[in-house]
This record gives sequence, structure tokens and C-alpha cells, in this order.
Amino acid sequence: MMDRTDRHCRFFHRLMSRHALLYTEMVTAEAILRGKRDQLLGFSAEEHPVALQLGGSDAAKLAAAARIGEDYGYDEINLNIGCPSDRVQNGSFGACLMAEPQLVADCVAAMRQAVKVPVTVKCRIGIDDQDSEADLERFVTTVAAAGCQTFIVHARKAWLKGLSPKENREIPPLDYGRVHRLKAAHPDLHIIINGGVATLDEAYAQLAHVDGVMLGRAAYQTPYLLADVDQRFFGSTVPAPMRDQVLEALVPYAERHVANGGRLNNIARHILGLYHGEPGARAYRRFLSENAGRTGASDELLVEARRIMGERNRGPLTAAVQMLQGSQ
Repeated sequence: MMDRTDRHCRFFHRLMSRHALLYTEMVTAEAILRGKRDQLLGFSAEEHPVALQLGGSDAAKLAAAARIGEDYGYDEINLNIGCPSDRVQNGSFGACLMAEPQLVADCVAAMRQAVKVPVTVKCRIGIDDQDSEADLERFVTTVAAAGCQTFIVHARKAWLKGLSPKENREIPPLDYGRVHRLKAAHPDLHIIINGGVATLDEAYAQLAHVDGVMLGRAAYQTPYLLADVDQRFFGSTVPAPMRDQVLEALVPYAERHVANGGRLNNIARHILGLYHGEPGARAYRRFLSENAGRTGASDELLVEARRIMGERNRGPLTAAVQMLQGSQ
């Protein structure tokens, strides 16, 4: 989800679910140690609970970056061992590290020693020809021995050579059964499944076999599915927000962002799918796509986008709107 789940995307998603754990896009440990930390790590308090996803293979640097992330207030530090891009491989981290379980274990141990918040690992079911259940078992057992209790497992292998990151999300076949068997073999571990889950019905069905489900592209492309997460999975009795309520709640946030020198498109690009499947959705997307990137575009554009959608999704002022208005 590089260039997707930034702070603006996460704030938008949080307006639809108060309880789902949100993840940052992957940030390298090196960038945190040498780069502009506020720009890389800054987030709004309303985003909690939120996990910082790190990339790297140097235990000392990962430990230092994890400590900085904890100081910024992140609720979890996640080590990404699932990304197969050439750039990531050239940096000797991401999915290629599945071939080096002891190195991953050493990194996890150093990170756990540096922070009090949970340290978790996101991985694949295999890479290249290292693709047997024995290989996955060896990886998980080795890393778990270093104290990692939670594994987010993308139920596809990754081909490190010959496939693009996009192709690696689509071409290798899904093998949910392997992840289910991993959980059955390790009832003491928290196993979360990822990959290809497109609806909440599918996510609910997975919970018969694993402890949790991570949604990536589905949550980004059809974000309104998050509106039912709290009631369905967390027992919330608060009514799900309507689409126009979500958009209304985003207006004061956008106003503050633009007033502080930001561009409206930093936010608007993440909300194009809000009305996915609804009458008028194409006009809504076109309006935002054509106008949000223009110089001087302001939060009033979101008000107009809401008007374009008419009254079909209108509802009373939500708690989220009231919360944001009260914080101004």
C-alpha cells in the first residue's frame, strides 16, 4: 500500500471505523533515522489505533527506528517481510528476507528490546522455490522464538524475479489453506490473514480459521465497507455513518490541512471510492479528479462534491463531525 495509506488516508478511514487497526505505508528504518521525521511519522491523534510498518534488515537501525516510532505514539511496530519490489530487494529487505529467518529473528529481538509496544511481522507464505509448508513453518518458528506473537500472512508466495509488485498481488495463486494450517499448528500465535479478501462476508468467514483479517486494496478502493466493521466485528451499537456524513466529517480536517499550506488533493485522492457503486459516483469522481489538484482548491470543494451526490445519502450530524468541529 505504498503511497496509499498515508496520514490523510488513515484519518479518512478512521471516520468509518473507530476500532479497526490501521497501518502506515512501509517506511524504511534508514529514512526515519536520516529523513524528515515529522513528515514521515506525524499523524493525528484520531487515527489511533495505528501501527507503524517498517522496512529494513539492520537490527540496530530497526531498533532505533522502532524506538522513535514508539516515541511518536504508534500502537504497534510492524516489520514488513512481504514486499517484493526490486527497490526493496536492492535494499536487502522485504520479502527476500523470508530466505533469512534468523536475521529476521535478530531484527525482531532487537526491536522488542527497544520498545514496549507489540512488534509484529508481515510476511508471505513463501518466495520463489522456497515455497513448502516446511519453509513457512521454519520461518515462523524461528521468528516466534525471538518473541514475535503476531504474524500477518499474505496468502500468496512472491516471485522475486520476473513479476512486478502488482503481478505479485495477482498472479501467484491464493492458498488460504496454508495459512489456516499454520494457525492450527500454532494456536498460541496470533495469525492474521491477508490477500484477496474483498468483502466483509469473506472476512467473517476467514475468522473461523484465523485470528484476524487484513484488508488492503478492498479497503482503499471501496472504503465504505469499513462503515460496517465496528458493528459486525467489534460489537459496537453506534449506527454506521452514511457516506455523506463521512464526507462532512472530513471537511474541517481538509480546512485545517489547506490552511497549514497543504494541498486539497493530498486528501481528495484517497476518497474517490467513497461512493463506489452508488448512482452519481462517476460524476463525483470526475469532479474531484478534475478540480482537487488545482491551485487554490479548498475544503469547499468537498462541500460541493457532497452537494453533487444530492440527498440520497444524507443523514444527521455524526459523532465524528461533532468531534472534529469541537476540536477547532
